[in-house]
Amino acid sequence: MTQRHPTALARAATLAALLAAAGAATADPAGLRSYRALAISADGERIAAIETVDGEPKAGPRVVVRARSDGAIAATYQLAECAACRLDAPSWSPDQAALAVIGSDPQAGTATVYLLRDGRMTALASVKGVASTVRWSPDGRQLAFLATVGARKLTGAVEAGARQVGEIGLAQEEDAQRVAVVPAAGGAVRLVSPADTFVYEYDWTPDGKGFVVTSARGNGDNNWWVATLGHVDAASGALRVLAAPKMQMNMPHVSPDGRTVAFIGGLMSDFGSVGGDVYTVPFAGGQPVDVTPGYKGTFNGIAWRGKELLASVLAGADAGVAAIDPAARSTRLLWKGPVTATASRDGRFVFSADGKVAASVHEDFGSAPRIVAGRLPALAPVTRDNAHFAPALSARSVAWTNEGHDVQGWLVGPARVEPGKTYPMIVQVHGGPAAAVTPRYVAAGGTGNLLRDLVDEGYFVFMPNPRGSFGQGSAFTSANRRDFGGGDWRDILAGVDAALKAAPIDGARLGLMGHSYGGFMTMWGVTHSTRFKAAVAGAGIANWISYYGQNGIDQWMVPFFGATMYDDPAVYRAASPIESIKAARTPTFIYVGERDVECPPAQSLEFWHGLKAMGVPTSLVIYADEGHSLRKPEHQRDLRAREIGWFNKYLK
Repeated sequence: MTQRHPTALARAATLAALLAAAGAATADPAGLRSYRALAISADGERIAAIETVDGEPKAGPRVVVRARSDGAIAATYQLAECAACRLDAPSWSPDQAALAVIGSDPQAGTATVYLLRDGRMTALASVKGVASTVRWSPDGRQLAFLATVGARKLTGAVEAGARQVGEIGLAQEEDAQRVAVVPAAGGAVRLVSPADTFVYEYDWTPDGKGFVVTSARGNGDNNWWVATLGHVDAASGALRVLAAPKMQMNMPHVSPDGRTVAFIGGLMSDFGSVGGDVYTVPFAGGQPVDVTPGYKGTFNGIAWRGKELLASVLAGADAGVAAIDPAARSTRLLWKGPVTATASRDGRFVFSADGKVAASVHEDFGSAPRIVAGRLPALAPVTRDNAHFAPALSARSVAWTNEGHDVQGWLVGPARVEPGKTYPMIVQVHGGPAAAVTPRYVAAGGTGNLLRDLVDEGYFVFMPNPRGSFGQGSAFTSANRRDFGGGDWRDILAGVDAALKAAPIDGARLGLMGHSYGGFMTMWGVTHSTRFKAAVAGAGIANWISYYGQNGIDQWMVPFFGATMYDDPAVYRAASPIESIKAARTPTFIYVGERDVECPPAQSLEFWHGLKAMGVPTSLVIYADEGHSLRKPEHQRDLRAREIGWFNKYLK
């Protein structure tokens, strides 16, 4: 039997205790209700959402319909026979008499379109594979959705990749997400869009004869960054390209008169992390025009209402609703507040047909999620199920300037601080880099939230939004192009100084952590600074040269680096933490998913190997069968315990 060093035994005992605590309570306190995927009826009087309640027995997902006036429940539709199933965003019929929703059964590997009407949930059609984004035709006679028939993996690069065995790169093995159509009265599913094309987003044209889409040929995980804007004819399936701008695009929608397509465009690092300016292009095709030039904020949702667009926006610490006049290229703010707003795939707010009523789900660090709605600009809570949940920590927005940039971040800590005491602080860098930290509710009790657990352990946590983030306009989001680890890192260090002035923090006990781009920044930080005494790097990137050939989404890098690695290796090498590994001194825990498509485990292994060679304390965990996001609860619990244990060992 192998003997174990006493220090190793103590570490194992500490980890076991943390894991036991994590296993005792893995969710927020019983009764906390969550709302997602809002849909508002055309008259603005009813709101549908997928609702769950923590602590309830697994009974299958449900769609709840509420009155907008007082939140009274008008109907509940539930997949009671399938606790493991998931529901996609519901969609109201044009006549407001029914809802459509997609239910996915991961065990059976099927997706089903359901019709919700008069208290009944009726299956219309099923596909073997995965599906999402159901939308009614303008006349209400058909339903369209995105379907990947025979999918080899869940859609999206953050999901676990298909195993790389056998002959790699065969075209017939690529999943193709296509626009599918089924009659609202029931019938056969018809796949409409081309078989060799992956459709990312779509919407019906006002005449119901086709669709506007963002799409690309080939691998769906990889090619979103080079997707084009196009039109698919519903009868023939023919695809006509409308525009192919050198930017990433989201949420294409056609104006009511059928003449103009609007979309959100800009520099974006991940599909689903939406942010940029609003652009329009003629439906006949042409060059896109920025109709929100120079706006000091990031648009993340749009909807046509007459000749105007209603948009959701992030501006600094505030979420907002804006009205855009595309012809005048003018924007006026209708509402704003320091909250995180979520609603649907089309943005952070949903709107009635006349655009006068808005609804959203709001939360912040001190207030639990609630549906809000009203006639703009007067938004008020519609639900009060979570009103009794109190703040579990203190929180404040921290703003600073660095090298001519306005920068913002969030600082959270214990609800009460002891007079004269100073606290350690963890700097948590978000992923992306095109993303932003916004305020999320953190409940007391339980151990299902890393942020809460760190605060409970006596840490302040600082979450900066450095250049490259959303929230300060397109120029700010693009300011880290060809400069990863440069100005963004200096913004973070300047933000740490601002945080030290804002709270009783011990500057000699600082930790650093992050996942994805945040994992890279952690690896960069510990090889370019000795300011941090402990670090946790999740799914990071150690060597951009080797990463280019290892990952499954190399197309994302070209917009940020300006060229492929083969054409300009110098800029990739200059941003690689492994090039400065000899400067590393900070004890660093590293983790990654075994089947991570975005940031393959070889990158974490390379950095771990370098730290060991330098004699720096380090540990690496590769989680079996996980992708870029850890999905299995047992892995989430294990990781949380290890992260807390690592910081406690080196910062307390």
